Amino acid sequence: MTDYRLSTLPNGVRIASIEMPHMQSVSVGFWAGVGGRYEPKARCGVSHFTEHLLFKGTERRNARKITEAVEGVGGYLNAFTTEDHTCYYAKAAARHLPILCDVLSDMYRHSLFSPTEIKREREVIEEEIHMVRDSPCQHVQELLSEALWPDQPLGRPLTGCEKSIATLERSDFLAFTQKHYTGRNTIISVAGPVSHDCVLELLRPALSPIAPGRKLRYPKARPVGSGEPASVLYPQEIEQTHLALGFHAFGRHDERRFALKLLSVILGENMSSRLFQKLRERHGLCYSIHSGLVALEDTGALTIFAALDPDKMERALQLTLKELHRLAERPPSKTELRNAQDYTIGQTLMGLESTTNQMMWMGESLISTADIASPAEVERRLLAVTSEEIRAVAQLCLAPGRLAVAMAGEVPKRKTLLRWLKP
Repeated sequence: MTDYRLSTLPNGVRIASIEMPHMQSVSVGFWAGVGGRYEPKARCGVSHFTEHLLFKGTERRNARKITEAVEGVGGYLNAFTTEDHTCYYAKAAARHLPILCDVLSDMYRHSLFSPTEIKREREVIEEEIHMVRDSPCQHVQELLSEALWPDQPLGRPLTGCEKSIATLERSDFLAFTQKHYTGRNTIISVAGPVSHDCVLELLRPALSPIAPGRKLRYPKARPVGSGEPASVLYPQEIEQTHLALGFHAFGRHDERRFALKLLSVILGENMSSRLFQKLRERHGLCYSIHSGLVALEDTGALTIFAALDPDKMERALQLTLKELHRLAERPPSKTELRNAQDYTIGQTLMGLESTTNQMMWMGESLISTADIASPAEVERRLLAVTSEEIRAVAQLCLAPGRLAVAMAGEVPKRKTLLRWLKP
């Protein structure tokens, strides 16, 4: 059994670790349970902007010294923001664990939010927004979120927009971190050749002063409609049209999530998948097509992404919808099911050989649950899924009323798109 350890400080901070004595590196993650879906429209992008600013200086270190402290010992330092959490993480040789803990706790607790840095970083984020728009494979993902969850926080870009970013000031970041970067909203995960007692000894003094605060809630995702497919079409003069399909699904705690994962694998998560074999290998319509899952606490989506010549779009959609219909009508064979199970389990186990992935596994588990998911239990649940359960999930989630579509590039008129999407 995987030996995960979990301790909770009096102020609510949870510290998780796994000792991996065979590894040379250690990975440390500081997690705040807040992301884009917590933001009001006028403050859209504040979580991501805050993430940037934590790298820009503390009482003890300026921005350069923060990065030099980690990179100077051969490590790396990074962060990311999602819909429901923000993570700051670092990795280095295990002997440098004290440095990683010190730098991350310093950033997390003592960032200055200098007005000068805010002004400079505002321009950086504006460039990031433009960069995403110039990258259609990224931009179409944002457009799909807008189509799936229109006029909701989940449908807004995590980077924010120029208008909302322009209004954020130092007082906003101070209020935001005071409200969300609290003890009950903080998780630390550490993976590597270090003991849990050592991790606690290093982190307890730095994290105990954090105010407990309270666990905050976000606006619930609104119910799915059942009318015509929602669509967001973004005309752009580029060679290919980038296509994204999304089907509303259920949250990360739903018992059917294991069947949904295997459905996604069968559909398009590898080169053996149905969509890859049919659209690329058999018909040569695209270079890449893949499926995936968005798994949030109360909602989720099954997504499909592809890029292809606009003249091939109608045919590609017809073949894709045909495969979706086939999955909803007939359960996968025993061989196809077993291959999907073995692939999913194998990918999970290989990933957990990395200290970074183990650190991520613990943090992502604890964001919305009280316990760390056991890889052995996940494997057991995957192996228990039946072909009929996959068909039932396909019937539910791949229904036309759950579909949303986004395109970037040479796009059809909405009336034409709706005709293409008809069975």
